[in-house]
Amino acid sequence: MEDYIIRPRRNRKSPAIRALIRETRLHPENLIWPLFVVEGEGQRIPVTSMPGVDRFSIDVLVQEVKEAHALGIPAVALFPVIAEKLKDRVATESTNPDGLLQRCIKALKETVPEVAVICDVAMDPYSSDGHDGLVEKGEILNDPTLPILAEMAIAQAKAGADMVAPSDMMDGRVDYIRTRLDEEGFQDVGILAYSAKYASAFYGPFRDALDSAPKSGDKKTYQMDPANTKEAIREITLDIDEGADMVMVKPAGPYLDVLYRVKEASEVPVAAYQVSGEYAMIQAAAQNGWLDQEASMMESVLAIKRAGADMILTYFAKELAARLQN
Repeated sequence: MEDYIIRPRRNRKSPAIRALIRETRLHPENLIWPLFVVEGEGQRIPVTSMPGVDRFSIDVLVQEVKEAHALGIPAVALFPVIAEKLKDRVATESTNPDGLLQRCIKALKETVPEVAVICDVAMDPYSSDGHDGLVEKGEILNDPTLPILAEMAIAQAKAGADMVAPSDMMDGRVDYIRTRLDEEGFQDVGILAYSAKYASAFYGPFRDALDSAPKSGDKKTYQMDPANTKEAIREITLDIDEGADMVMVKPAGPYLDVLYRVKEASEVPVAAYQVSGEYAMIQAAAQNGWLDQEASMMESVLAIKRAGADMILTYFAKELAARLQN
């Protein structure tokens, strides 16, 4: 037999052949759409540092979610923009049954019940200190924060949330929240744990959107060191042992290696969050003509799926779902 050249290009010669052998596929059902909710009616307020992202009043948000559901998006993640006058050091407003988030949950479950509603559990949107935990003399206290988070989760469950998503990174919070939810009869409310959440520079635009930046200090004593990967496996293992139904890596793009390792180690589904800074970089570069916006959007999210994410939180969700349907 004569020598011949191995030609992998034969498997790339046409769109039809490439489609037949494609290893990773995106679908709208892989997407969770993060949404910012504000008080008022008819409100659509642009987030300056996130071109294309708006803060919505409840009535407008409900219509947006109806459209997202029609495109095949199965879930949304809600983040409330809380007025400064309602913030205090113990996040009292987070448990108000008539609070902004709780009213938004109820409106969504009444109008688009098929869409899963996921709610962030952390003190920072409600805290006058801007931290995810209780602050005392400059220290973020772990154990005194847990009851506050649990009551927040219960308030969200009472309003109709399908899942609560503790993003605070306090030790032991998944077990504490799971126990309290069960005690209150919410055994069917799931927990999506922000398990490997890094102290990242890529969160800046999100904090602009919620006006939730820390008033002093930083979050490095509770969010993870960007240099570490083994620690991520420890964190996801602890959260699974404590009752997490799903775990998350955040951010996604700069931490694809962590995401891959977490997927290999996890016994539960894995989410990844393409955070505000990742989104903003693509949008800013595209606006300057430096990147093809659609191609960059598709490639960035595909990479997150390829690395192991079962579901992806991304601000591109609605646009991406429309593109995938076409």
